[in-house]
Amino acid sequence: MSDRPEPVFEAPWHAQLFALTVHLNEAGHFGWPDWAARFGATLKRHGLERDLNGGDDYFTAWLEALEHMMAERGMAEAQALAEMRAAWERAYLTTPHGAPVTLDDAVGP
Repeated sequence: MSDRPEPVFEAPWHAQLFALTVHLNEAGHFGWPDWAARFGATLKRHGLERDLNGGDDYFTAWLEALEHMMAERGMAEAQALAEMRAAWERAYLTTPHGAPVTLDDAVGP
């Protein structure tokens, strides 16, 4: 039996997404109440379509809300966000199991 605590996040990208959101808030790009309302609306919309388990579904909704907020506030272009998401998906799908995923793995269009 290990004395190590269980990880707070299921996957590294969940922790990274959370940290990015906190950083953007602390840098003054948006207020937490605005973020919470937007994320809550996204969760509600996603929850009507399927059950959320607090894992990937939850953080996929989180990512969607953050991407939309960044695009609306001019922090990133919607097209650039879509291209980056596609590049990460390609990298994830082409990376051998157990190896770290990097954008270098996203070869092709």
